[in-house]
Amino acid sequence: MKYYLRKNKASYIVYSPYVWFILLLKGISFNTKCYFNGFPYFHKAKKSKLILGIQCRFNSRTTSNLIGINHRCIISTLSEGAVLKIGDGCGFSGTTIGCFVHVELGKNVRCGANTLITDSDWHQDDPRAGNPKPVIIEDNVWLGYGVIVLKGVTIGKNSVIGAGSVVTRSIPSNVIAAGNPCRIVKNLIIEK
Repeated sequence: MKYYLRKNKASYIVYSPYVWFILLLKGISFNTKCYFNGFPYFHKAKKSKLILGIQCRFNSRTTSNLIGINHRCIISTLSEGAVLKIGDGCGFSGTTIGCFVHVELGKNVRCGANTLITDSDWHQDDPRAGNPKPVIIEDNVWLGYGVIVLKGVTIGKNSVIGAGSVVTRSIPSNVIAAGNPCRIVKNLIIEK
């Protein structure tokens, strides 16, 4: 197996035809300008859509983010008709995204190490689980280390979610929010 390595400051980024080949085999829409540091795991359910924007970065090696990554990126659609759309310039470090219905990330979304984004309770065969609800994360959102974004949530553009937060309700644009459950801590003044 042949990989292309390009030095990037103190680490190496894998430009892997192998990863591109896997994405093509699975029917995932992507651009060859995506960067893979290590090998992410992609799963696409039948009759679902998984779309990756231009210049997205996937850090999947434990040392590809020096804060520490517990596992490689796991990006998946898990039911027929699910739509997972990732905008241009997004970055992921050991991020898990589980899409049963609809998950959409805008442009330049930063997902800190070991984040989880899901639109479902996962155990669809259990009567205690509720129905999946869409998750929308708008442009320029930053999710800190270990953030969990649960179903039915919209996070407005330019917002920052503090490390370790559990987002159970929608968060407006231009705020810093943190905690479990996640609450607004401060309004941001965005200069134009």
